[in-house]
Amino acid sequence: MTVAGVVEHLALDVLAEGDLSTLVTGGYCSDLLSDVLAHAGGGDVWITHQRHMNVVAVAKLKEVAAVVIVRGAAPNEQMVERARAEGVNLLMSGESAFQAAGKLYRLLSG
Repeated sequence: MTVAGVVEHLALDVLAEGDLSTLVTGGYCSDLLSDVLAHAGGGDVWITHQRHMNVVAVAKLKEVAAVVIVRGAAPNEQMVERARAEGVNLLMSGESAFQAAGKLYRLLSG
């Protein structure tokens, strides 16, 4: 499944488009950047409530497939612009992290 497929199936909003053809290999839920640095894998969709510039840096470093910000909490324009500049897929869901993670799990394991 690609990021574009995840966007379509989970009805996510694309805030910044990197490479939507990136293959999604899993998911990771965390709001602690140190936890993501230690445990997230390349190809994961990272689900978080965090909305600051360091999220983009960690996403780029860990080569996650996409970042999904949940609860419809829009990041500021600086974060969106940085994600665009770095080629990070930055997505948004109006659902909770629990709901988004559950749907992602079903999508990837079904």
